[in-house]
Amino acid sequence: MIDKNKMLTALIITFNEIGYIQDCISAIAFADEIIVVDSFSTDGTYEYLKAHPRVEVIQKSFNDFTSQKSFALDLATNDWVLFIDADEIVSNVLQTEILKKIRLKNPNNEVAFWVYRIFMFKKHSLKFSGTQTDKNIRLFRKSKVKFTPGKLVHETLEIDGSSGILKEKLIHYCYKNYDDYKRKIINYGRLKAQQDFEKNKKFSYVLLVIKPLWTFFRKYIIRFGILDGKRGFILCYLNALGTYQRYKLLKSLGCK
Repeated sequence: MIDKNKMLTALIITFNEIGYIQDCISAIAFADEIIVVDSFSTDGTYEYLKAHPRVEVIQKSFNDFTSQKSFALDLATNDWVLFIDADEIVSNVLQTEILKKIRLKNPNNEVAFWVYRIFMFKKHSLKFSGTQTDKNIRLFRKSKVKFTPGKLVHETLEIDGSSGILKEKLIHYCYKNYDDYKRKIINYGRLKAQQDFEKNKKFSYVLLVIKPLWTFFRKYIIRFGILDGKRGFILCYLNALGTYQRYKLLKSLGCK
């Protein structure tokens, strides 16, 4: 019988992910517990999860990523937690590495692990455009981490202990189609603007112009997005659009 301290809970937050959630759930079937917090999906995601024999699904209105993920984390009954997005796939080799880390070999007693991601533009992987160094803490001990308060988007974990890096990568289907990615990136911009507003950051017309241009230049030129061809241009443009929306929304919130 597996030691309770070495059992794994997989956590996901969802909203309208019916096109991807099936593969995501199948890829984390190796977890001892699967919990999903759904933000009242309208496309059949909740119904699919509710009917799944391995999944415990709870619905909660979405306010921001940190509070939603903190809520999900509180539901985990195991100390080891794997937090993934609904559009991510844990490959077989990554599954094996995860289980080795928590059940067989962890000589450095690391309490959290960073995971690199392969970004998929539909069915094509992106090599550049700023994606090449993207990594997040996805595997960790619940008792040794907490989400940094006050961050509404791009939530971060505070770790009590040492961390490591997994060799294998998550497969991230970041770009489904133009409209979906645009919606996602504008939503991130809205949350960043709200976060800036709450931190009393001031709106600037200079930043409204310079920041989007810098975002595009950094990702497309400095981070070699140009080598990803048309896909790289679209991704870098939409990221710049998200930055523009951030400062535009900050102005509308009254930061002057």
